[in-house]
Amino acid sequence: MFPPIKTGIDLIIVSYKTSSCLDGALERKLEREREASEIVAVFSKLADMVALKFHQYQVVGRALPKDAEDTPKIYRMKLWHTNEVRAKSKFWYFLKKLKKVKKSNGQMLAINEIFEKKPTVVENYGIWLRYQSRTGYHNMYKEYRDTTLNGAVDQMYTEMASRHRVRFPCIQIIKTATIPAKLCKRESTKQFHNSKIKFPLISRKVRPPTRKLKTTYKASRPNLFV
Repeated sequence: MFPPIKTGIDLIIVSYKTSSCLDGALERKLEREREASEIVAVFSKLADMVALKFHQYQVVGRALPKDAEDTPKIYRMKLWHTNEVRAKSKFWYFLKKLKKVKKSNGQMLAINEIFEKKPTVVENYGIWLRYQSRTGYHNMYKEYRDTTLNGAVDQMYTEMASRHRVRFPCIQIIKTATIPAKLCKRESTKQFHNSKIKFPLISRKVRPPTRKLKTTYKASRPNLFV
């Protein structure tokens, strides 16, 4: 027996069902891609939180050449900011205050990010800064121990925000330097200069060597002070 011949209406219904199935599969695929993109965005935000927030930039600029002055003086600054765009903005802010050169009549020559030569060695960093409080302007000297100068600057901004309630735009870094151990002043820094310093584990959680030996209940109370 031959199968019955489908009429035009049957063909329309079959094609409609096929198209609806394809639309459903496409929607599910788009939903999966949307969820994957959201997960990637979350992990990228976490990576940004873990990574250092501030980067050191060297910005070079000058005023535009004029008939009266063909070769204007070139200025170079070392700045800390989150990206290059904000570092350029900060450069023009200080150049306008110090040398009366604005972005409209200035020229950006170069901008480079500065990296550490040995980012795995802990060093003592001194930071001279000036900040604006509710009552006036104050000078301050801070010491930090970190593997990079960017990490020390990040600690400084965090401490100034927590202890002194100083916002980021109100802080101006005057100078930074690597301080040898004999010239350090702060006790919080000098306490780590002991060659026999130890960091004992106060509490240690004993874990089973394999998953088979893992149990919910123990026959005896574990000793956590090993």
